Amino acid sequence: MALPRPNLPLVPTERAAWLIAAFAPVAIVIAALAPQMWVAAPAAAIVLIALIILDALLAGTCREWIVQLPADTEVGQATPIEVFARFNRQAAFGPEAAVEFDPRLGQSGRANLTLLKDEDTDTYSGAFDVFPTRRGTATISRAWLRWTGPLGLGARQTIQSLDKELRIWPDLSPVRSRELQTFLRNSQNGLIARRIRGEGTQFEALSEYEAGMDRRRIDWKASARHNHLYARENESERNNQIVFAFDCGQAMCEPVDGMPRIDRAVSAALTCAYVALKGGDKVSLFGFAQRPQVLTPFASNSRSFHRLQSAAAALDYEASEPNFTLALATLTAKLQRRSMVVLFSDFTDPTAAEMMIESIGRLVEKHLVLFVTIADSELETFVSEEPGDIATLARSVTADTLATQRAVVLQRLRRMGVNVVEAPWDQIGYQLIDRYFAIKNSEAIG
Repeated sequence: MALPRPNLPLVPTERAAWLIAAFAPVAIVIAALAPQMWVAAPAAAIVLIALIILDALLAGTCREWIVQLPADTEVGQATPIEVFARFNRQAAFGPEAAVEFDPRLGQSGRANLTLLKDEDTDTYSGAFDVFPTRRGTATISRAWLRWTGPLGLGARQTIQSLDKELRIWPDLSPVRSRELQTFLRNSQNGLIARRIRGEGTQFEALSEYEAGMDRRRIDWKASARHNHLYARENESERNNQIVFAFDCGQAMCEPVDGMPRIDRAVSAALTCAYVALKGGDKVSLFGFAQRPQVLTPFASNSRSFHRLQSAAAALDYEASEPNFTLALATLTAKLQRRSMVVLFSDFTDPTAAEMMIESIGRLVEKHLVLFVTIADSELETFVSEEPGDIATLARSVTADTLATQRAVVLQRLRRMGVNVVEAPWDQIGYQLIDRYFAIKNSEAIG
């Protein structure tokens, strides 16, 4: 929208400030050498002030100016903010703009830009990109526009309150990527409207055994009755319940490569959820910290994917330790049948992980659990760092100890029967999808 023109204050420019600073020692020299000429200094100051005011008046006025931004964006994605202005003079001198916004958009909450003229429309415009670092609703609060006169001594400036909102959603760029489309093309489950024989848990039919078939599919009783080898054909396993559970506590709010771990986890989970919905499975999201935050109904097809996206956007950041006992007990009580629970979490030491291990142990008795954690690349960097001094050596030893303790915790989870995925943040989504297909094809969920 076009912003109304408020009163336009006249302000000195940086050039004027330097001129005033340069006149100060001249005035001191005049006062010391020729006291009778003291009037020259105030006269020069008055002339300079008059020039500043005159120059600002010659700058003219702004007819209208607009700040444009999209209503929605995704965390971590480049989001353009544009400023357009029109002046009553044919040529404005050095128009500049500044925009103040929520710090979650980056750049410390403020950006400056120079406006350039479009000769065809006589419109001055400028743009900059922000990269949201957290989900939620960010506010673009105020904007400034300033342009100078022909001498560059005086300027006019206008300030407006914007109060525009920018909704920041989870990053869905992996869902739109070519890599995911390759995954979907390679997966037959749920992509064709017919029963798929050969895999799964539900018996479909018997067929003659042929070379190359899995020997475990041979039905020995039927083969004995017919005196010929027969193999079982099962209907592909579908309609599984997949729950993506997110630890929204302090450890998951720590940044990895400029973005909180929880946002990296949400992006990976939504990518895998999209694949699962395409494969005919049901998907739900569960978020918790000190208490459960979000638990969605099961979505049964890809048309309901936007509900999962909205629920993921509502996951809050909490600077507190998560209550695994309450959260996983609540989740267990809500699940009426065996499900696959994909738990995204992180930990800093075995003591903090002890309660988590105990709670997961009770969960794994009824459900298949897949524990997903983002590899700590910072620890690996410290461990491999050349020990050039005592401080570096101490940091390397501490990092190696933490890495060893982390490996011990993950090994304990594996011994409990928990599937563990640990990978860098940019690979976690695809490794999760690979593990999902492996578990589904092994008929371990239902």
